[in-house]
Amino acid sequence: MRLVFLLLLFIITVFATDDDNSFITKYEYGAMLYENPRGIGCNKCHNNGKKEVIIAKYRDKKGALKYIKVPPLTNISFENFKIKLRADKTESLVMPTYFLTDEELDSLYYYIQKLK
Repeated sequence: MRLVFLLLLFIITVFATDDDNSFITKYEYGAMLYENPRGIGCNKCHNNGKKEVIIAKYRDKKGALKYIKVPPLTNISFENFKIKLRADKTESLVMPTYFLTDEELDSLYYYIQKLK
């Protein structure tokens, strides 16, 4: 049993792809936040984050077809990412407010950048 444990520990150490030695890696934490940050997950509107997504279609007062679109996430800078997630809802009537910490924002952004 001890040999199995040591072998497993050795395999995990040798083949680990992340330098993060915590219980949950930064990537895993970011993935968890992407699915369920606090309320509706990013994936509900942004899908896999790689391309623009139409989340709603409607007609304006003149009958013209309009769309509510969400942008791809993989090409956004960290500064713009933080600005959008911390925006007052008068700036974005669609994007929810999540009240994420700096660590959560950093992990979420790290995960999104790995989606490329």
